[in-house]
Amino acid sequence: MKIELDNYAHGRNRIKSYSAGCVVISDKVFNSNLILSPDTIIDDRLPDNITQLKLDDLDQIIGLDPEVVLLGTGAVLQFPEQAIMAFFKTRKVGFEVMDTGAACRAYNVLMVEDRRVVAALFMIEALAA
Repeated sequence: MKIELDNYAHGRNRIKSYSAGCVVISDKVFNSNLILSPDTIIDDRLPDNITQLKLDDLDQIIGLDPEVVLLGTGAVLQFPEQAIMAFFKTRKVGFEVMDTGAACRAYNVLMVEDRRVVAALFMIEALAA
């Protein structure tokens, strides 16, 4: 799905589109799970699947000093283990879990509002033929 924003922060990481197995940020195509902030892109650091996400995977996210973290879980909403949700709560960081399409759209809105948002995006899986 192509996303268009008329008013966005110039020079910051903006999600232009997403589809199965692909997220386009600014003009660069990403085909693997990634961590994204308005100023940073970290790819190939998340596990292959949301069910494999562990506390150790969150250090890089917290290192970006977010006020809110969006977890995009692929094509469907899947909640991570309770310890991950508690991790953000104890650090007083907002944490929202949603499908990856919703996370991409929410990220762009929060980024334009100049919020300290970080998105951890798991790719949308291609549908089996």
